[in-house]
Amino acid sequence: MSLIQLKKTSDKKLICPTCGQVLRYVEGGPVVVKDGKVDMDATLPRHICDRCGVFYRELLGSGYFNKFNLPENEKKSAPRVIATGDIPPTILKREADGKCPCPRCGERMDFVEAGPVQIVNGRPDFSNTMDHFNCPHCKSVFRKIVGTDYFQWSDR
Repeated sequence: MSLIQLKKTSDKKLICPTCGQVLRYVEGGPVVVKDGKVDMDATLPRHICDRCGVFYRELLGSGYFNKFNLPENEKKSAPRVIATGDIPPTILKREADGKCPCPRCGERMDFVEAGPVQIVNGRPDFSNTMDHFNCPHCKSVFRKIVGTDYFQWSDR
């Protein structure tokens, strides 16, 4: 058993020593019975790295952590997000629910209808004056290319 001391970010979050991603904290759950035996490990909190497929558990509040492989049923597949430069102009059509698939991440995008110019912090905001699609998952915005049926990724 090898113990690891994990580094922290400026806002006190732990970082994975392998990939450098911020670890996701999961509270301990209730006591679980597995194969007729009480499993007390389920009650302990864990720090999970979804990218590496491992989790870390602190040893008696010492600041040192044990590394364990994440069970297959708990692994999350990271969504594949296409780079913005690789997305060609695309024809996007609203479906019955007012949404369509995002060309960048594949999740469902919301359609935002055009509205009047709004005043935000004393300045005019023209961002919602034309119809566009907004993806809440990858934070992408696709705006219509003027005079065509094509939509293109926009930085805002």
